Amino acid sequence: MCERHKPNPSRAASWTANAGLLLVLAGTALPLFSHDLFMITRWVFSAGALLCLGGRAMDRMTSRTDTSEPLRLKRLRRIELWSAIMFAVAAVFMFLRNVGPTDWIAFTLAGGALTCYTSIMIPKAKN
Repeated sequence: MCERHKPNPSRAASWTANAGLLLVLAGTALPLFSHDLFMITRWVFSAGALLCLGGRAMDRMTSRTDTSEPLRLKRLRRIELWSAIMFAVAAVFMFLRNVGPTDWIAFTLAGGALTCYTSIMIPKAKN
């Protein structure tokens, strides 16, 4: 197999997490257009949160075996995993009936803030 087409677990994890983040974005934006779409919104958001969580977990497992990675970069990857956990908790709050109708937004904002921070700091830490 050619060097360019070898399967790379880190690349697959990144693609999975990015696809999940796009679904989270779509699930967050759907209620802005219509409140009738909330049933669809829950499932789109939850699928995105699970994909994001799976991708971040895969990335964490592949980076754990890399001992040459600086400690700061390892900590930033751990924060990425926590942001995916925040999205998963937000997805759970979308399905619970005994919580406020917008409690899931707080966890989505927290996960988004952590994702923004790590997306800025990881390229800086790699240099």
